[in-house]
Amino acid sequence: MPPHVIDFYSGWEKHNELLGNAIAPLTDRELSWSPSADMWAVRRLANHIVAARAWWFGGWMGEETQALTPLIDYDDMPGADDRPAEPIVDALNTSWASIGKCLQRWTDGDLEQTFQRPRPNKEGQRPWRSRRYIVWHVAEHDLHHGGEISLILGMHGGRGLDL
Repeated sequence: MPPHVIDFYSGWEKHNELLGNAIAPLTDRELSWSPSADMWAVRRLANHIVAARAWWFGGWMGEETQALTPLIDYDDMPGADDRPAEPIVDALNTSWASIGKCLQRWTDGDLEQTFQRPRPNKEGQRPWRSRRYIVWHVAEHDLHHGGEISLILGMHGGRGLDL
């Protein structure tokens, strides 16, 4: 029996858990922490992680659309910049649960399927991407922005992700 994709991304679920644990206790002031006035705050980064997951898995690949489609614009919705910790953590968990279902179902052979961008980008193009590319891109995106969140929390005397 071929291994499922989740076997190669087993740490991703733990990363999501650590991210949620770091964000859950944050106050509104702490969610507004950023490295500088012109850089994204913790809240914006966390909202962006959710939106990116939903965009790539739901928007591009049409997976788990009932759960993910409402989250595609999670970082740009009205009120996103004032959203408290609890709904952010809920959205992180909802989006991760959808991704986890996909990774548990897919095998390596499923990763070669390609998908075209659902709407044109700024250059008017609709590029094609493989499922392999999308999964890796979203995983590294999570890790990148999760690391930023951890660093910001530490810069302000808070507790980052305990990796």
